[in-house]
Amino acid sequence: MPEPVRVVITGAPGAGKSALLTELARRGYATVPEAARVILQQAGGMALRERKPQGFAHAMLEADLASHVAAKYSPTIFDRGFADIVGFLRLEGCQVGDEIIRAAKSSRYSGPIFRAPPWRDIYTRDDQRIQSWDEAVASDAAVCAAWREYGYELVDLPLTDIAGRADFLLTMAGG
Repeated sequence: MPEPVRVVITGAPGAGKSALLTELARRGYATVPEAARVILQQAGGMALRERKPQGFAHAMLEADLASHVAAKYSPTIFDRGFADIVGFLRLEGCQVGDEIIRAAKSSRYSGPIFRAPPWRDIYTRDDQRIQSWDEAVASDAAVCAAWREYGYELVDLPLTDIAGRADFLLTMAGG
């Protein structure tokens, strides 16, 4: 039985990943929102991220594992994945736990991984996106390094409108 198609969009905070995912969903593709953003929008989510980064990472892991398993029957496009959790923890100066390492090694996504590079022209902060521009750039570097460490190739999304980015991703992903 062939592996399910699981496409990932990663990259800098505020680089248009969520907007791209919304466009892909509008076009009829199955999508999974960023676990971190969902958690941050819940009561206590921001405090968890700020006070217990490893607990926040574990909450992201649980959500990502559930989404990964649920995506076994139809092609799915994810806003971030397991290697992003690794990058987050390293950026926070925290140890990466064995459970997260196992997930990053064994729960695979289809390649390549699509990277939304830092894009100053569209970057804005909001209630969940609390990073400064420099922190967003550092986050991008950390998550990209983690994806490469786990054997993935990254392909940069073009700095263009959402429709153009969606067309590019779908062409490159074979969809």
